[in-house]
Amino acid sequence: KNKYKNIIIIIITIILFIEIIINNKLIYKTINISIDIWIHSLIPSLFPFFIISDILIDYNIINYIPIKIKYFLCKLFNISNSGLTIFLLSMLSGFPSNARNTRTMYDKNLITTKEANHILIFTHFSNPLFILTTIGVIFLNNYTLGIIILLSHYLSNFIIGIILRPKIKYKDKSIANKNIPNIGISLTNSIKHAIDTLSLIFGTLTIFLIISSLIINRFNLNIYNSMLIKGILEITMGLKDLSILNLSPIYKTIISSMLISFGGLSIHMQVISLIINTPIKYKYFLQGRLYQTILSGLLSYIIYNIIL
Repeated sequence: KNKYKNIIIIIITIILFIEIIINNKLIYKTINISIDIWIHSLIPSLFPFFIISDILIDYNIINYIPIKIKYFLCKLFNISNSGLTIFLLSMLSGFPSNARNTRTMYDKNLITTKEANHILIFTHFSNPLFILTTIGVIFLNNYTLGIIILLSHYLSNFIIGIILRPKIKYKDKSIANKNIPNIGISLTNSIKHAIDTLSLIFGTLTIFLIISSLIINRFNLNIYNSMLIKGILEITMGLKDLSILNLSPIYKTIISSMLISFGGLSIHMQVISLIINTPIKYKYFLQGRLYQTILSGLLSYIIYNIIL
């Protein structure tokens, strides 16, 4: 079985290599686009949040959240205090920070494998600045549509977290004064960790943009199918292409919400890379994205009709 799997991977890699040689100008252009997205979109929206997340985890932010709020949220989702930390930080940072923070908590022995698998299902949040600014204002030229997409995206995660909550709450592990570094060490480690993660994001972003460009070029796809391919593989370019299609705003809102909730295979690969060499399973993340894609589409339709 592994032999056939290896042969398939080798064949696909060789085909990809040949296509890159043949379409070298297209690849050059695609890589430049990837660099532009990484520098002007991803680094500004993710880098500071990655550093902040690591520092807050090091200094046990969960200990300073009001007890009543912490109790209510932990009870609502039946997760531990550390699981709640991942949930809250993922809301602020944007994907793939949920996998990144889950891995960090797991490595620190603050959550179990079972909770790590569960937390991946409903903590896939896009960065709010990306939705409101990049998608709402720049792509769709309508801030209200950005708000609708943000609401449907966040609410879908909340609903999935409540519906799929375990019957018994995950136990808390003591984290008070546990291996807290000084601020200098914490900041330095956070920067290194953030740079490593951003490098990983850039690599997977570039690869999937190259693959989508080659597929579109090889099969001469129209603008609608091109948008779909790009959206499935790498959402930023898919969302950009969606914004220029001749579609009603409600359809652009629904499709945007669904694409963000699925995340694109580029994000999926980043998640796999972040949890590699652990017993944490990717299938739980995939399960959550399929649920969220459908649910966020329905919610965006409902919220759109309520607001507009």
